[in-house]
Amino acid sequence: MTINAGAPRTQRPIRARRHDPAMQPMIVIWEATRACQLACRHCRAEAAPGRSIFELTTDEATKLMEEVLSFGKPAPIFIISGGDCFERDDLYEIAKRGVDMGLHVAVSPSGTDKLDRTSLKKLQDVGVNVISLSLDGSTRASHDGFRRIPGTYDNTIAGWEAARELGMKVQLNTVVARHNVLELPAIAQTVRDLGVLTWSGFLLVPTGRGVDLGALTAEETEDVLNVFYDMGETVPVKTTEGHHFRRVSIQRHILAEAGADHVAIMNLGPLYTTLRADAEARGLLAGERRRRPPINVSSGNGFVFVNHVGQVTPSGFLDVPAGNVRDSSIVDLYRDSELFTGIRRPDLLEGKCGACEYNTVCGGSRSRAYNSTGNIFAEEPMCVYEPGSFPYADEVKELFAANSPSRG
Repeated sequence: MTINAGAPRTQRPIRARRHDPAMQPMIVIWEATRACQLACRHCRAEAAPGRSIFELTTDEATKLMEEVLSFGKPAPIFIISGGDCFERDDLYEIAKRGVDMGLHVAVSPSGTDKLDRTSLKKLQDVGVNVISLSLDGSTRASHDGFRRIPGTYDNTIAGWEAARELGMKVQLNTVVARHNVLELPAIAQTVRDLGVLTWSGFLLVPTGRGVDLGALTAEETEDVLNVFYDMGETVPVKTTEGHHFRRVSIQRHILAEAGADHVAIMNLGPLYTTLRADAEARGLLAGERRRRPPINVSSGNGFVFVNHVGQVTPSGFLDVPAGNVRDSSIVDLYRDSELFTGIRRPDLLEGKCGACEYNTVCGGSRSRAYNSTGNIFAEEPMCVYEPGSFPYADEVKELFAANSPSRG
């Protein structure tokens, strides 16, 4: 479903995809290795210092990229991740091959001493101009405590600054959990001051080392998502595994047009009040940038993950493989496998997600549902919204109907 696609950019509550997500993903992430010198508290991959002998080889990675390109135009964004992708000696060669064949290649390294101007310049020289970094605390103490290696904060900031000096684009990722939720406005201030392409708040999925990290409650998550919306005029914020941010964006858009009190109507709590006050004090609630509407992309529905040994899953946080690129085509697995075709069907969703009027644009985190219950189609455990409870239901229906594929 396309939401408000005909309106000016500043008026769109969410962005439309430019292609059929059942036929091709917008993003392909390849976990090049699980080797990493960090020991982060949330790591889904439970990364280790050494590389695995079973990783995809240089030529296998090249074949994977050729298959990704065969999805068609526009070519998916191909992100080389890890572990730490800088642990692979052939990273630059693989990236060059991808760029030369016409892929949009981005790289997501870890904040180690390998992240420096020299390594970034080598990436830029082979045609990579976008990188993704992680900042999970507003201070050295909080970030390094989370990453469990001293110096990680300084490496990340230095790498961020070096990338910007080189003219590279940076996406910044921040885990949102109990340990750092009150630091979000301070991190947003750093994002505003240093500048990024996007800032992505990752709502913790209980997998890997992150099982016991301390996720927020559904009520607290709603507060955080609304503060993210508030800060959207000063920082280019989006979410990862926070698909109900789209529902929040639609509701806040309608409430703003109606001049209604979003705090009362959305029943926001004390965490929202605290975070909003901090954001306001830092000058993060009013700016000149255009709000960045979230895009309707989720696990298996515009997004696909390939792990270090070639298994294809809907997400790095949803460890249910549809097959392996060593013996199957990623195109066939994405388009035709029972796992991927099922995850794209909102009619299979259960509980509140199955009954929710926003399930075609949200659908909840299938990764969080699976890791919390063992059921891919279970309701999103970190969403407080009760289907049908939004008082401007007619406006929601009108917004959807005005942009239905059957219209016109």
